[in-house]
Amino acid sequence: MQFRHKSLFVAAALAFIGTAANAETVKIAIAGPFSGSVAQYGDMVKAGALTAIEEINAAGGANGNKLEAVMMDDACEPKQAVAVANKIVSQKIKYVIGHVCSGSTIPASDIYENEGVVMITPSATAPQLTEGKKRHFIFRTIGRDDQQGPAAAQYIINKVKPKKVAVLHDKQSYGQGIATSVKKDLDAAKVPVVLFEGINAGDSDYSAVITKLKSQGVDFVYFGGYHPEMGLLLRQAREQGVKATFMGPEGVGNKDVTAIAGPASEGMLVTLPADFAADPANAKLVKAFADAKRDPNGPFQMPAYTGVQLIAKGIAGAKSTDSEKVAKYLHANTFDTPIGKVAYDAAGDLKSFKFVVFTWHKDATKTAAN
Repeated sequence: MQFRHKSLFVAAALAFIGTAANAETVKIAIAGPFSGSVAQYGDMVKAGALTAIEEINAAGGANGNKLEAVMMDDACEPKQAVAVANKIVSQKIKYVIGHVCSGSTIPASDIYENEGVVMITPSATAPQLTEGKKRHFIFRTIGRDDQQGPAAAQYIINKVKPKKVAVLHDKQSYGQGIATSVKKDLDAAKVPVVLFEGINAGDSDYSAVITKLKSQGVDFVYFGGYHPEMGLLLRQAREQGVKATFMGPEGVGNKDVTAIAGPASEGMLVTLPADFAADPANAKLVKAFADAKRDPNGPFQMPAYTGVQLIAKGIAGAKSTDSEKVAKYLHANTFDTPIGKVAYDAAGDLKSFKFVVFTWHKDATKTAAN
């Protein structure tokens, strides 16, 4: 996906604002983990979505229709996500930004597809969300694991060139899926993967798998999962003398990985969406976040903002708040957004999306990896 784009959307990209003959309030559910161990990611999505809603409403609404956020907490739990999806349907809400975790998004999306609810996830990367399914109402504003996994694998193959690799995952849809993708590419390149194993999310002691890393002489570890487990793996590995470089997907790219791992987080590699907040074309949008006392720096704020913007553009372009017409418009058009040009394939996946490798530092900052 192109990083730079021509329009400046805080002003210019809100040019879709118009007037509707029968203006109404369009409710948009913001669904994700606002409690639990990965609530930070829900907060990122909330920051992006609320900023977009406020900006669009201040400019006159989506084709004259006011947007209203409805917060829905699924705690990154699949069963709660299903309950949330049913609640959204029962309240006749036709638009959703979320869910956040792939394991929650997948079952919820089946309900939305059946009920004609447009769902745009800014963070769920698992291919299973759309793979092999007939989707009309389901969209993403982030790439898939089979786009992120190869980006990680190519960096490992061409830049790191390790001698012995361990690929670990948390046994969940997101983590296992991306770990499998990375391993596939490493295997194809004849990079020795000496350990491929799952750990239990939520455990506090990973000494058993760390012992295996030591006994195998592993010099590189890829972990598919979220920051709570990565933080513990990093800290406990360093305590036990493991010097291997660790790498993970965007699920580990959170400042709280440093809160858990401390100095052991220095040098961790992570694949993330491009740093959209650093794009000069987004300067006014970054200021809008700051004015609202929200942080624009993170993997999901700009994709969430973009999701709301797409809903508004869809309403304006379709000249209707009908979700069927809006979904059809989104599939048929290309959009300038904070994350670059957005165009969808038939499944609702982005036709292109770029993941970038960053080096994480012990002060919870990151820099582009060499």
